[in-house]
Order: sequence, then structure tokens, then C-alpha cells
Amino acid sequence: MRTIMFIIIFIVYLLVNFYVFHHIWIAMPPNAIGRIALIAFAFVAVSSLFTSFLAGDAMPLGPASILYKTGTAWIFILLYLFMAMAVKDLFGLANRLFHFMPGDAITRYTKENWVGLGFMIGFISLLMICGYLKYQWKVRVALPIRTYKTMGDSIRTKPLRIVAISDLHLGYGIGKKEFEGWVNTINAENPDIVLIAGDIIDNSVRPLNEGNFAESFHKIKAPLGVYACLGNHEYISGLKNSIDFINKTGICLLRDTVALVDNSFYVIGRDDRSNKRRKSLKLLADSLDKSKPLILLDHQPYNMEETEACGVDLQISGHTHQGQVWPISAITGMIYENDHGLLKKGNSNIYVSSGIGVWGGKFRIGTQSEYAVIDLDIKQ
Repeated sequence: MRTIMFIIIFIVYLLVNFYVFHHIWIAMPPNAIGRIALIAFAFVAVSSLFTSFLAGDAMPLGPASILYKTGTAWIFILLYLFMAMAVKDLFGLANRLFHFMPGDAITRYTKENWVGLGFMIGFISLLMICGYLKYQWKVRVALPIRTYKTMGDSIRTKPLRIVAISDLHLGYGIGKKEFEGWVNTINAENPDIVLIAGDIIDNSVRPLNEGNFAESFHKIKAPLGVYACLGNHEYISGLKNSIDFINKTGICLLRDTVALVDNSFYVIGRDDRSNKRRKSLKLLADSLDKSKPLILLDHQPYNMEETEACGVDLQISGHTHQGQVWPISAITGMIYENDHGLLKKGNSNIYVSSGIGVWGGKFRIGTQSEYAVIDLDIKQ
């Protein structure tokens, strides 16, 4: 089934590229040098994605990173070029069917020409620059949450401060220097505990090992520790290699396991849905002391009614990226009950993060890269 899906996606991707480059070919001046340049650009843009995924780990780190960034950025640029061209073509088709504008007028708006192409490329370039700048701006999401449970014998004079992040996607696209900037941002919040809701790794562990990313994780300052669950990309990266890397970071990885932190509250970490045999939340939570707060890490935000039924006080998820760019964000909004933000179900607080990182091209259009600062206030 996965092979069939890959073939379908591959064919669709090639067809969309052909559609876009065919329109550019027609619109550009019939200049031999320009058309040779277009063919060269098309080859690099289309092939770099597949080359990076199929042969990236066999290449030197620098070229592999360049191919990955080029190929994944092109996907998002291609999306907007396709949308603009499709709207123009549909507008022309609709007029031929319903004749709501004179033929010469509609031709003026829909005819392929280099002036219109220039305006289109200029607008999309500006949009992508804005999207890149939006990605670089990490939004601080403040979440004051109150639970009427107690913290056992622990005496706290202030709320438990949690910094929660998800979807780091570290690797060929997001490097060590950028990640260490995130670490500084986390440490500036003086968290008691840091929670990571999956997808630490992007698609390969190799750049993390060669770049010694584990060293950077050890710079996170949280007295009660750093806890994480697995995401689907830890499976994509190779489960064993992913776990081996995470074990070097000092992170406490919870894979269908529970940690009692400071004898005060529980952190439950579910395995990702990629594991079809993962334990149920009910099985993990049933034996716990429900008088203490229960915090759940579950990468993919499905079946959230189980969270309330199992007495979980706070769930942190990610995975959706809130679509990362519009109009994909509209699709994730239809797929998930909550694709971003805080949702309350009874006494359960469920936060779905849009992620501090991104997959592939570093663009955020209509969404945000974020980290959550959660002050969990406990009634003593």
C-alpha cells in the first residue's frame, strides 16, 4: 500500500511540475539561453528532492543539506505557482463556457506572456520571503492552566512551569546553530521541566550524529528534566537509530511508559500511532494515583475523548504543523478535531502545538512556529 501511495504521489508531483513549467515555457520570450536555463532549473528543482531522500545519507553533509533544502522549498513554491496558474486557467475556461466577459478582454487577462509571468513570480517570491521571516519568528504561547489536584507532599509556592515544544525536525534542514538558539529561548523561561511531543528528528539521524546535536540537548536547563515521546518521523528516520540518538541527549524518552516526577505528578508518554500495537491510554493510566496531576505526551492528536475519560489533566501534542502554509491549514482543520491551540474537554486541557520547527522548506504562511510556556497552577 505504501509503495502504491508513493507511486501516486510521485506521478502527481511530476504532472504538477510539468503543468507549471509548461506554462512558464509558453510565457517566457523565445530565447535559447533563457529556455536552457529554465530546463536546467527544472531539472535541479524536481530532482533534488528525490536525490536527497534516496542518496542523501551517502553524500557529504553539505551537498545533502543543500539538496534537501532546495527540493523541499520547491514543493511550497510549486504549490503557489500551481494555484495561481490553475486559477487563471479556470477563469479562462469558465468564460468560454458562460461568456461573462468579451473574448478580447479575457484573452488579455489569461494569455501567457512574460509580463504577467513576471508579476506572478514577483508576488510569489515576496510571499515566500514573508513566509520565511514568519518561520524565523518563534511565537511564545502563554498558557496558564489550573488543576484542582494536589502535588502530593511537594510544597510549591508558584505554578509548575513547563516549556512544551514539538516537531523540531532537526537534520538536513534545521541545523545545530539554529537549534541552539531555541535552547537559549527555552532556558530564558527558567522552566521546571521541558516536554517534547515528538518529531525531534526529521528524516535521518546522520546529520544529528555528525553534528553532535546531543551536546546541544544537554544545554537545556530544567531541574525536573526533559521528557519526550516518539513521533512518526522517529519511525521514518529508522526507529533503532532514532532511539539510540535520543538516549545520548539526556532526554527521558517515554515510549508507552510513565514517569512519576518529583513524587508529585505523572508524565505519560505514548508511542506514536506508527506503532499499531502501542498500548492504550487506559492501560497506561488506570494504575496511576489520580489525585496527582497527569500530563500526557502523544504526538498525533487523535481520539481526544480518551484523554478526558482517563482523567488526564494536560495533553501536549503536535504533528499537524497546523498545515504549515495556507491552504494546507484548511485541510488540517478538517482532518483534526483540534489542529492547533488549546481545547478543553471536561477537566482535561489538550494543547496541540503547530511546532517550533517545520518539515522541509522554512515557510510559515497563515501559521506560526511556536513554543508553549505552561504555568500549571496546583491547588494546595
